[in-house]
Amino acid sequence: MTHAIVKTDFSFPGLKSVYKGKVRDVYNINDSLLIMVASDRISAFDVVLPKGIPYKGQVLNQIASKFLDATSDIVPNWKLASPDPMVTIGHYCKPFPVEMIIRGFLTGSSWRTYKSGARSICGVSVPDGMKEHQRFPEPIITPTTKAETGHDEDITREEIISSGLVSEQDYALLEQYTLQLFERGSRIAAEHGLILVDTKYEFGKVGDTIYLIDEIHTPDSSRYFYADEYEERFAKGEQQKQLSKEFVREWLMDNGFQGKEGQQVPEMTDAFVHSVSERYIELFEQVTGETFVRANADDVLGRIEKNINDFLASYQK
Repeated sequence: MTHAIVKTDFSFPGLKSVYKGKVRDVYNINDSLLIMVASDRISAFDVVLPKGIPYKGQVLNQIASKFLDATSDIVPNWKLASPDPMVTIGHYCKPFPVEMIIRGFLTGSSWRTYKSGARSICGVSVPDGMKEHQRFPEPIITPTTKAETGHDEDITREEIISSGLVSEQDYALLEQYTLQLFERGSRIAAEHGLILVDTKYEFGKVGDTIYLIDEIHTPDSSRYFYADEYEERFAKGEQQKQLSKEFVREWLMDNGFQGKEGQQVPEMTDAFVHSVSERYIELFEQVTGETFVRANADDVLGRIEKNINDFLASYQK
């Protein structure tokens, strides 16, 4: 099986700090540029799983890069270039400490919350009598805090503003951008036979300007249903065929793991890892309408380092 990149340790000119997230390694160049390397790590229930998924980083980076370009007329974004299949380089932004999650359907964690009896999700009222995978009358925004470590926590619009996490003026813009981005993403998904079910967006600031940051519309941040099967499956009360990371969560839950204390991650066999890799590639091809081209895997770390250094040298001239 092709080697998965689960760790990077680069040293670039002007490097000020490195942030290692669950999936991405982010290199800060003089508080001016961010180099974001999408590794092949995979996380679920806020836990990084013990094995990486070949080509996952390339899939995530190239989908996000494509959608950043396709939405730049809605809101400025941080991207300057993608000099390697696993890398995006862009503006250093000060991130808002919240994630903007938007849901078009009652599914996943929102369904689990609803099934437990709750009729309010992050302060948003949800009507009685809904079924799993049912479309909301209008998309709802259910923000979370952005945790440095551990679990992100649900939070309401009112709590975000009253606590001073985000000003009321800025939050109104974040909501506006979130709705517009979701509408654009939904339209693009529909062109490729998919339904964008839910997703998350992150934003930051450069000076007084709000920028879209991180990734958008990837299988790590989004859930997609197949449009041609949705109505029939929903009418029959069947599970939807979906392209997202939810199948990994379901596999973990079926094997007794939900990220709780004392639980062990089940063994990830080579066959399972390969199947996850193929699912990510399938999503890339479905959501972009393009054939996935596997990048040369002979010396991935060397390739990444060279491509980044070449960009930095040309950018700083």
